[in-house]
Amino acid sequence: MTAALLWLVRYGVPLALIATGFVFLAVDDSASRLDAWAMFTGAGLAVLFLNVVFRLGAAGDRERDEEAAARDFYDRHGRWPDDPPERAGRR
Repeated sequence: MTAALLWLVRYGVPLALIATGFVFLAVDDSASRLDAWAMFTGAGLAVLFLNVVFRLGAAGDRERDEEAAARDFYDRHGRWPDDPPERAGRR
């Protein structure tokens, strides 16, 4: 349930907005059809790019946490976590 809701927010909402823009472009005969298309498509792309930027920021937080954990490991054991144990005495 949570994964489906997450997918819906990440990709469903932008897709619905962009599709609505193209529906306005195809169906509406008034002079404002290009405006409606541009607004809905722009809103959909903005939501999509906002999700991408948020996910990039969350990945940076994860990398920062991994680096902090590796530094704590180094403080406790005198070696980096990916170093073999026999190299610990050389530093």
